[in-house]
Amino acid sequence: MSPTIRSLVIPASDLDAAKAVYTALLGAPHTDESYYVGYNVDGFEVALNPSGENAGPVAFADVEDLDATRETQLAAGATERSAPRQVASETRICVLADADGNPIGLRGR
Repeated sequence: MSPTIRSLVIPASDLDAAKAVYTALLGAPHTDESYYVGYNVDGFEVALNPSGENAGPVAFADVEDLDATRETQLAAGATERSAPRQVASETRICVLADADGNPIGLRGR
């Protein structure tokens, strides 16, 4: 399976304000929690992250093996912004950065 970008996570320092703007654009969210607001746009996930831990939006590539892909990216020169962590029962994520500091999100097992 080749990596497929299926989601974009947007930091939101004011979740209610961000939710109002994105709901006006994308319609009602499928998930509306204090820790995550998610919209389905024709099978593509647009999410609001109130922790705002990244400097900007992060596109996440779905990968079969998160650890192997992460190691390949680090060996190629990427740096780690956030270590792998569990976000759902069978889903982990991490964020790396390229040489210019642009985020590279990975989502997998």
